[in-house]
Amino acid sequence: MEKLNFQISINASRNKIWDVLWNDETYRKWTAVFSPGSYAVTDWQEGSKTLFLSSDGSGMVSTIAKNIPFEFLSIKHLGFVKNGIEDTESEEVKKWAGALENYTLKEAGESVLLEVSMDMNDEYKDYFLKVFPQALQLVKDLAEND
Repeated sequence: MEKLNFQISINASRNKIWDVLWNDETYRKWTAVFSPGSYAVTDWQEGSKTLFLSSDGSGMVSTIAKNIPFEFLSIKHLGFVKNGIEDTESEEVKKWAGALENYTLKEAGESVLLEVSMDMNDEYKDYFLKVFPQALQLVKDLAEND
C-alpha cells in the first residue's frame, strides 16, 4: 500500500476544526463529497468500533486506533459492510485491512494546518487524489464560515 498525504491551512481554532471533522452534522456535509448521505456510527473514542456508511447502509467497519482530542485521530480500517453484514475475513478485505487514516492538527502561525495521511491501494488512489482535496476544502469552508 502507498501512503497518500493531503494538507490544508485553515483560519480557525483546532477546537473548531476538530468539531467540523467529527460532529455528526458537519461530518455528513464534508463527507458527502465521497458519497452523498455518508455518515459515521461511532463515539470517536479510542478503541471504539466505527461504521462509515453510505445512504444505503454499505461502507466500512473500522476502529478508532488513537484519539488525542483537538490534535490527532487515527482510524484503522478493518473491513466492509454490505447488506448489513460486516466482512473482515474475505480475500478482498485482507488486501487492505489494517490501513490507517490519520488526521493531524498543527498550529501554523495564525492558522492551523490539517494534515491527512492514508494508506491506499492502487484501485482507489486516483479517486482519492481527486476527491479528498475537495473534502478538505469543505472542512475549511465549514470551519472558517460557520
